[in-house]
Amino acid sequence: MRTFKELVADFGERFSVRHFPFTPATLYEPGEYFLSWGGKRIRPVMCLMGNELFDEIRPDTYEVATAIELFHNFTLIHDDIMDQAALRRGMETVHVKYGTNTALLTGDVMMIQAYEYLNKIDSQYLHRILQLFNKTAKEVCEGQQLDIDFEKMNTVSLDAYLNMISLKTSVLLAASLEIGAILGGASEGNCRHIYEFGKHLGIAFQIQDDFLDAFGDPEKFGKEVGGDIRQNKKTFLLLYAMEVASTEQKQRLQQLMEQNPADKVAQVLSIFKACNVDAWAKELKEKYLQTALQHLEDIAVLSLRKKPLQELAAFLIQRES
Repeated sequence: MRTFKELVADFGERFSVRHFPFTPATLYEPGEYFLSWGGKRIRPVMCLMGNELFDEIRPDTYEVATAIELFHNFTLIHDDIMDQAALRRGMETVHVKYGTNTALLTGDVMMIQAYEYLNKIDSQYLHRILQLFNKTAKEVCEGQQLDIDFEKMNTVSLDAYLNMISLKTSVLLAASLEIGAILGGASEGNCRHIYEFGKHLGIAFQIQDDFLDAFGDPEKFGKEVGGDIRQNKKTFLLLYAMEVASTEQKQRLQQLMEQNPADKVAQVLSIFKACNVDAWAKELKEKYLQTALQHLEDIAVLSLRKKPLQELAAFLIQRES
């Protein structure tokens, strides 16, 4: 059994090959440019870990993990276009460097290349894995559209936001684990538990992310806090505050979002703290984390085999940056 960091290094070495033809260079070089930046590799490594929970990692799992990483990068290229983002990881985004039309095609061909890798796996697993992969891909698109829709809405319920986060972020983590488990020969019950582990862990991760953006230590977090507040993003924190705040506090929050004063972040955080948003977010994160860990506990394999996934959960949720 290898740790998450060991598997990240292993997968990173295998993934750092050319994934596209050389011509036309105007189409394929932007994809290689984007992939060359590296990344956290969380999703493909979760696929490997889902496999290793039940068996030694099969060669097919690396093919699927590569497909998952290509799919994830396809979504990032298109996300950058939709967000009109100029930089990612300190580098010019594809649409800025090469133009929007080329960026769209680069994302498209990256998605197609993902299916090329899926097509390499043993045929006995292909139908089931394709079903789960396609279902997940559609759900990620649904989540992204809901996120866009929410930007135009004055009010969004916490339940609606949870559903959006689940679709946009969590289902890909969950599916990555389950696909690995399928290749490891896991039973239907074990597949369900590992999927739910990944789904609830993903929600806990997003709660933590929202929390750190508002309340994190800038030195440990690695960036100035309050970015979501400045952009009026509808996060777990803001939605909860709008539910529990007094009429006066709600009016002030609305004014701050409309007027954007220089001390906006400090004022919003003051209202958040008055509404105990920070304590609530910690409790909610813990609730989803414990549900995730219970699903991991319910998987019928030796406890020792679960240790790398327990360590991964701690790494993702208890981080400070």
